[in-house]
Amino acid sequence: MGRILAIDYGVKRVGLAVTDPLQLIASALDTVHAQDVLPFLQSYAQKEDVDLFVVGMPVHLDGNATNNTQHVVGFVRKLEKLFPGKQVVTHDERFTSRMAFRTMVDLGLGKKARANKETVDKISATIILQSYLESRQYL
Repeated sequence: MGRILAIDYGVKRVGLAVTDPLQLIASALDTVHAQDVLPFLQSYAQKEDVDLFVVGMPVHLDGNATNNTQHVVGFVRKLEKLFPGKQVVTHDERFTSRMAFRTMVDLGLGKKARANKETVDKISATIILQSYLESRQYL
């Protein structure tokens, strides 16, 4: 069994999270610049067996596209082209940034640490991945 890798895609930074090989536990992996994400993923997939990519899809509360949706759709196409044998799925990412910030507060991180956008992106990717794992339990 391979890992599941989650991606919180942004036009500047991309948060990444990954499961263990048994696909039970979601953990933050890294934050990379958007321009470096595909080479990073390619390198990671050469070292680790990745079964599936989960990409957070930004939508408004009413389900309509956001300003970022088109960027994510374009990224998903590039990802599918780069990894033709791997499944790429999208998963609702509503409220993940807010939940990530709340998690940082709950962990007792100070204002300076909470202002670090890279940390927020990694935690957001982890929340997307955990949400995806939980949604599979009900299928």
